Amino acid sequence: MTTTPIRNLPAVLDTGRTLLEPALRAAISSHLGPEMRRIARYHFGWADADGRPTGNWGGKMIRAILALLSARAAGATAADGLPAAVAVELVHNFSLLHDDIMDGDETRRGRGTAWTVFGVPDAILAGDALLTAAASVLLSAPGAGARSATLALMTATQRMIDGQATDTEFEQREDMTLAECVRMAGDKTGALLGSACALGADLVGGERHLVERLGAFGEHVGLAFQLVDDLLGIWGDPAHTGKQVGADLRVRKKSLPVVAALTSPGADELRALYLSSEPLAESDIRVVAELVERAGARDWARNEAGRQIAAAQECLVSVDIPDDVRGELQEVAGFIVGRRL
Repeated sequence: MTTTPIRNLPAVLDTGRTLLEPALRAAISSHLGPEMRRIARYHFGWADADGRPTGNWGGKMIRAILALLSARAAGATAADGLPAAVAVELVHNFSLLHDDIMDGDETRRGRGTAWTVFGVPDAILAGDALLTAAASVLLSAPGAGARSATLALMTATQRMIDGQATDTEFEQREDMTLAECVRMAGDKTGALLGSACALGADLVGGERHLVERLGAFGEHVGLAFQLVDDLLGIWGDPAHTGKQVGADLRVRKKSLPVVAALTSPGADELRALYLSSEPLAESDIRVVAELVERAGARDWARNEAGRQIAAAQECLVSVDIPDDVRGELQEVAGFIVGRRL
């Protein structure tokens, strides 16, 4: 294996974005019609609502950068993995356009979400257009594994959609188990991250064991991220999260720590308060947070996040990849899990 020094995280991210953004812009220009292109360019932050360029970046592009690293893990160049990176970024933003509508979110990256500017029907269609563009980009790629990678990405996308549907269903249920919720989080959050980590290697014809281990690495990272995100949704510092303490409790979100507490022995008081149809007062929110913590769910979520990170690291031990790529994968994974702390 190589002994090239590991670049620091900002350099990894900046280099990846510099390579990615022109390719992403080109894909949107060539695969989307004029109206969908206008909405996509606004959503990515490249233009205002009237189509005037803003000069902004198109987001962090973390999943796409992981796809570039995946290609390098298989011995190819980052440029060889560009179609995989563009495709996974298009799928991610398909999900964001639809999530903003489902959640009623009115702002993203400091300005109005696409549906508030262009209307719900056109924002839905723009998301659909990004998804079909992702398949087109990947299928037409010159890599030896173009078909395999496309099938893998579409499978991960279906899992992500299934996870979102299950999450919505849980809001109407009181009998879900913790195992069901962990599986839902794995689909909703872990599937696309896992695909991103495997997709570049798959596209360039990497060995199946390597592709599988990279995918498992990403899935463990995705679940760890969800656990940390859920912890912050209850106990996070508003100065770092931009949300009130207990934000997820105010909307009675059935996050992983909450479900762990609800399904623990002696949870009658918590169930009566949290599953009631009555609005939660500020004092109730504090009581709920205390009951969740008292049930051991805060510690469980912390420990499980740590276990998932350890499992992710173990996935990289069993494969022969360059030291610098292994280090950069771990750096980006650490950023994903800890970026809101």
